[in-house]
Amino acid sequence: MRAPVLIILTGLALGAAACATVETPAEPGPAVVSSSAPAPVAGHDWFYHRDGQEARLVYGLAESDDLRLGLDCHEGSGRLALSAVGGPDARPEIHLEAGGETERFAARSEPSELHEGVFLTAEAAADAPVFQRFRRLGWLALWLDGERQAYAPHPESAPNIERFFAFCG
Repeated sequence: MRAPVLIILTGLALGAAACATVETPAEPGPAVVSSSAPAPVAGHDWFYHRDGQEARLVYGLAESDDLRLGLDCHEGSGRLALSAVGGPDARPEIHLEAGGETERFAARSEPSELHEGVFLTAEAAADAPVFQRFRRLGWLALWLDGERQAYAPHPESAPNIERFFAFCG
């Protein structure tokens, strides 16, 4: 009688296993922008320009002097030159955020020739955590004069962010 009991118990165990819910981990895929990600602003966008061994990624208004944030690099250098415009009392730093990751870069400050305020320039490693997060999320925020300004790309320009960082190394 042991054999039929064993067969029944084995059958019940297999049936229970078949009905059990097993959660499989999600496949890693492309970064998903959370619902808290900033929305693109009409007219403003991330613009990528490459000229030989130099490249530039700029957030601003197309075909204007309205530069909000500029990132420049030499091909494969792994280094970025940052530029931004601040108000007259702006601290000499470029404070960036991407998805909660923040960094402050000491900047040189000089009077702006195009705007009321100052022109800030700084240097940074292209692989700094804030830029790695920017690459994954697709948006970057600049803190100036106590205000957070978030810069999100329009769908057609979003690939320019990765193109720029791939070029810079």
